[in-house]
Amino acid sequence: MSRSDFPLGYDDSHSPLYGPQGGNYPPPPAYGFPANGGPPSGQPSSFYPPGPHGPPYPGQPAGYPAGPYPGQPYPGGPGYNNQPMMPPMPPIIPPTMPSSALSGDGEGFAAGSFDSLKVRHSFIRKVYMILASQLLVTVAIVAVFTFVGSVKKFVIANPAVYWASFAVYFVTHIVLVCCKGPRRKFPWNVILLAIFTLAMSYMTGTISSYYDTKAVFLALGITVIVCIITTVFCFQTKVDLTSCTGLFCVLGIVVMVAGIITAIVLSFKYIPWLHMVYAAIGAIVYTLFLAYHTQLLLGKGKNSISPEEYVFAALSIYIDIVQIFMCLLQLIGAANR
Repeated sequence: MSRSDFPLGYDDSHSPLYGPQGGNYPPPPAYGFPANGGPPSGQPSSFYPPGPHGPPYPGQPAGYPAGPYPGQPYPGGPGYNNQPMMPPMPPIIPPTMPSSALSGDGEGFAAGSFDSLKVRHSFIRKVYMILASQLLVTVAIVAVFTFVGSVKKFVIANPAVYWASFAVYFVTHIVLVCCKGPRRKFPWNVILLAIFTLAMSYMTGTISSYYDTKAVFLALGITVIVCIITTVFCFQTKVDLTSCTGLFCVLGIVVMVAGIITAIVLSFKYIPWLHMVYAAIGAIVYTLFLAYHTQLLLGKGKNSISPEEYVFAALSIYIDIVQIFMCLLQLIGAANR
């Protein structure tokens, strides 16, 4: 075996590859990097970008720049380990039923006279027309917040607007529930209901923007099915849920307390199973409230909503449906995290 078959030694590896050439040509670079660990001969020192982490060994290029890099979902050093932002909690005010909105004459839907049945039917049609308008506005806003990327980024980057809408929701809800005059006097009742609907629609759209499109569609479909089944049940059943006012008062307090505790705990550390438990409880309780308010609307039980309270009747059922949707959305979204 000739000597050329052996690998180069240390001295040979740092010698020129070629012999000296004639003329004024510069000599070619040596084999390998210079001994001091710098860049190859003839290349600028900024060939490698500087980074926060220095080279661990002499002769290696500088470290890579800090993240985030294109395609990474979250910024920061170990960006992929960061938890996604938790969406704000929905309103946790329990449904309330003022005594002035009820008429407990005990006559029932079937036992009333023809005139009372006609008034009740007209009242039901008016309530469902208002409710359909409210739900149409809410679905349109949720669709914009879900499909339009710029709107989604805006609502996520500006949580102060969400809390402003929460304040509007709270004030209008208290006025419509506690003040009999504005609730029954036209056009103030319609104006307050419109403001309330827009505020709650913005809150619903903001929460929906934190979840993917598949979760939103799935929650919407399940909500439609639950509402249809509950309404058909209330039309057909002989069970009087309107006589269980105390039970529904307790359920409302339980939902409010559970929501407050969950919001406090999740603000310090996100726990998916706790979020799922609260969302499941909320979906069940608000489904029961939907059945209760629907029976009050129909007037088939011991208690019923007065025909003058069409705004409050639409408000109650609207809150139940939207809360069912938001609870199901949180349940599906927390399961996918």
